[in-house]
Amino acid sequence: MGVSLEDVKKLKELTGLGLGDAKTALVDADGDFDKALEALRKKGLTKAEKKGDRETREGIIDSYVHSDRIGVVVEVNCETDFVARLPEFREFAHQMAMQIAAMSPVYPTMEDVPADVMEAKKQELLDSDSLKSKPAEMAEKIVEGQLKKHFAEQVLAEQTFILDDSMTVGERIKQQIAKHGENVRVSQFKRIELGVTE
Repeated sequence: MGVSLEDVKKLKELTGLGLGDAKTALVDADGDFDKALEALRKKGLTKAEKKGDRETREGIIDSYVHSDRIGVVVEVNCETDFVARLPEFREFAHQMAMQIAAMSPVYPTMEDVPADVMEAKKQELLDSDSLKSKPAEMAEKIVEGQLKKHFAEQVLAEQTFILDDSMTVGERIKQQIAKHGENVRVSQFKRIELGVTE
């Protein structure tokens, strides 16, 4: 299978690797983008992965109002004030506010989903009639997939990015990490919709 230049560029942006290294990874994975990314993660070669644990104490708060009916305030963090002031970082923060306005996520990342909420949903799925006749191991695997699908809509990082549906918001965040050489994260947000109360 051939390696597309588009995939090479996408892998380069996501990982912070050079074009040559990104192409080599794709060739080694027979052109399979996900397989190449996973292999690089296992080797610990993605800059975004390495920076993901670093502290983020700087950043900005951005807001977005859509048609005077939906308002969003979002906190996007980075490591230094220098990056927080960059126009590209500000634009990214605004994109996150627009994403939240459009897609109404509840949690920033899967790690932010409370354990009791996750467990309650898991139990609800396991108790469904369609799974009662299945062997326990098979039911667990099915529920794992259903949980991921369920929270993909509720978790910001798992959502499809509204400005480029070829990636998730999590991948867009990793692009920012690779681009700025700093950890970047959306730490909290609040979405208000006219006439809708929680």
